[in-house]
Amino acid sequence: MSTSDGTTIPKVPIGEAVDNGIDWINDNLEWLLDGITAVMSFLIDGITELLLLPAPLIMVAVFTLLALLVRSWGLAVFTLVGMLLIISMEMWEPAMETLSLVLVATVIAVVIAVPVGILAARNDTVSAFVRPVLDFMQTMPAFVYLVPVVVFFGIGVVPGVCATIVFALPPGVRLTELGIRQVDSETVEAGEAFGGTPRQILGGIQLPLGLPTIMAGVNQVIMLALSMAVVAGIVGAGGLGGRVVSSISTLDVPLGVEGGLSVVILAIFLDRLTGAIGQPTGRSLVAILSSRKGDGARAATAGAA
Repeated sequence: MSTSDGTTIPKVPIGEAVDNGIDWINDNLEWLLDGITAVMSFLIDGITELLLLPAPLIMVAVFTLLALLVRSWGLAVFTLVGMLLIISMEMWEPAMETLSLVLVATVIAVVIAVPVGILAARNDTVSAFVRPVLDFMQTMPAFVYLVPVVVFFGIGVVPGVCATIVFALPPGVRLTELGIRQVDSETVEAGEAFGGTPRQILGGIQLPLGLPTIMAGVNQVIMLALSMAVVAGIVGAGGLGGRVVSSISTLDVPLGVEGGLSVVILAIFLDRLTGAIGQPTGRSLVAILSSRKGDGARAATAGAA
């Protein structure tokens, strides 16, 4: 290939190398791909059936109670109204399919991201290696992730889950590392002075103090998983993503609006719920009851004195 200044630059066959690598994996690791397909299908189908087993109104009540217990009355009201709206738009089943996909992808992504983030926080060499990999993963267009997973797993929900896991990983790793690194060094040194082992310091000091930042990472993992779950509708992942893709292909505006609105409702519910776990608001039912119990105990102690 010749450039404008006459310099000849040989073509680097990166695409062909990747294609050869994919062919090698398909030829030699078929047993592994089949195992991943079986496990993913089992998890997705099982959680979807579990979410769809009770009547929709019962699940709405469960989600509303969960929002009330963890977050606030405001989120509980929003959850109640939003979930009823999803039912009224006849989007409940695809919404639960998308929710199950997001839950499975998020759990697997967090299980991978948190240990990698901890290792990167405790080892500068690992951090230096992981950082450019995460940069590459975050800047790669989302649609590109769909190409290899379709080659490996075909069309269906499994490639959608695998692409979602890879796409959602980076913020979990980054914010886990940040949460541990930002723990006050004097606090860590105090733990070491009292004879704490590295494992005890990690579990008793660094993880609890870094939990808000780590949960912010989990929150971002969920949001990215939800966005990718919609994109994965292109490869047959179903759920709300399938409805949105169908609306685009048929120019069905009502279907697209209803599917998109259902995604927004799920996103807000999951975002506020996970955000409250990392940074409690004090407005949840659990916090209110605990506060009243504490006030009652202090009043009884004062009366006894």
